[in-house]
Amino acid sequence: MVRKLKYFLFGIMLFILPVINAQNSNVMYYMNLPQNHLLNPALRPSNSVYIGLPAITGININLNNNFIGFSDVFMKGSSDSIISFLHPDYNIDDFIKKLKKINYFAPEVNVQLFSLGFSAGKDMYVFFDAIDRVEARVTLPGDLLILGLKGNEQFAGSAIDLSGLGIGAKYYREYGLGFSKKFTPKLRIGAKAKVLFGIAAISMKNKSLSITVNDDYSHSIDADMSVNISGPVNITVNPDNTIGDVTMNDINDVPSFLLNTKNMGFGIDVGAVYEVTNKLLVSASLIDFGYIRWKSDVSNITAKSQFAFSGFNIENVVDGTKTFDELLTEMGDSLKNSFKLSKKKEPFTTFLPTGINIGASYNVTKNISFGILSHSLLTGGRLRESVTLSTNANLGNLLTTSFSYTAANHSYDNLGVGLAFRLGVLQFYTIADKIPIRYNRIIINNSDKLILPNSWNTLNFRIGMNLAFGNRVKKKNDKPMMVEPQILQ
Repeated sequence: MVRKLKYFLFGIMLFILPVINAQNSNVMYYMNLPQNHLLNPALRPSNSVYIGLPAITGININLNNNFIGFSDVFMKGSSDSIISFLHPDYNIDDFIKKLKKINYFAPEVNVQLFSLGFSAGKDMYVFFDAIDRVEARVTLPGDLLILGLKGNEQFAGSAIDLSGLGIGAKYYREYGLGFSKKFTPKLRIGAKAKVLFGIAAISMKNKSLSITVNDDYSHSIDADMSVNISGPVNITVNPDNTIGDVTMNDINDVPSFLLNTKNMGFGIDVGAVYEVTNKLLVSASLIDFGYIRWKSDVSNITAKSQFAFSGFNIENVVDGTKTFDELLTEMGDSLKNSFKLSKKKEPFTTFLPTGINIGASYNVTKNISFGILSHSLLTGGRLRESVTLSTNANLGNLLTTSFSYTAANHSYDNLGVGLAFRLGVLQFYTIADKIPIRYNRIIINNSDKLILPNSWNTLNFRIGMNLAFGNRVKKKNDKPMMVEPQILQ
């Protein structure tokens, strides 16, 4: 009935499916890698000095959503063909059953520009990081997706609460200086202070938003919301202060744009590791507790009004009296007329997604350990949790591996693998987290086979190279490089 509107939503689904979070892979928590201090600043590697060069030292991509996987969008049809959830043969109700009240996706990317770590005395380790971070988060109420997929007939005469709709994104650079030190024979504490410089951001504050579907299928919107922007955006204003047009400005001075220091913020990481027994270690950390204050190239847009428009009558699309483009244009014009640009350019604040890690590891043999890690992420006023079980092998200075299982995002079949090896001063590593276990095999044209993940809504991938010098585990009687190398003398 609303085929064209479905294809619009299909484009959104393709974008968010394995959606790219700047939270780092849980797999590397128990690996002998310099990067594990990004998850807990108390952790430290076995090498005495490491250097990370621009970009090649580490690129981290995290894909995450909480409601759909590949098998929900692509599946085997009645014949040997592959169909999507928009195909006429597919029961769209099966797809709608998977929607949550609030559906989110949060693409994030981290690129380490430079890093340095070195031993400073017997019990002290110092490290520095420069990281470019891009974070975004979009939340979609389930009723909004149902409205687009099934139309507005079931909502006629009622109001749809869209207060859960949210959009936020920011691009910023982080400079962090930290340390890890043994304060007692069994306790090591670490901390990292961060200076943050924002480059561009958009932040939406949704106090209330609802759509009333009238009996004639026209729509009334009641909105009390605001959108704050910092970046190269040009907004033209009509005489009544409503939005005329929104365009992106050309960036003529790229270095000045990327090295912007006017949007400043601060953050902190803290962590600790405690040796309960010779084999059992427990740890905890608070990561990315901080904020950015945005002051440059600020635009403030507000909407606090009730307005109606008839352009969102899906029957017009179905019967051909309007094209889908015309429908979207009318919707866009109505929304623009409801928003007003503030003459004041008020600075605004965004907060980092804060993570809490609690872990324990048990050394079974000289080189093998088992670990468990609970990760809680507070972002957008909501809490997301995951639990990772892992088996880890740290073979001195040459090889470190980790195999893990993670339960997260209503998905319980995720595997993770981490591998790092050292050739001279070069340490190469690659980590893939939350790899799906189950796959569907679809036969096409009686011969060709296509293998798709049965349930894949999250993925974390990291790859890089370090320059590593020295190794603290040298003697036969030294404790092996196990789960928590920072406990070693």
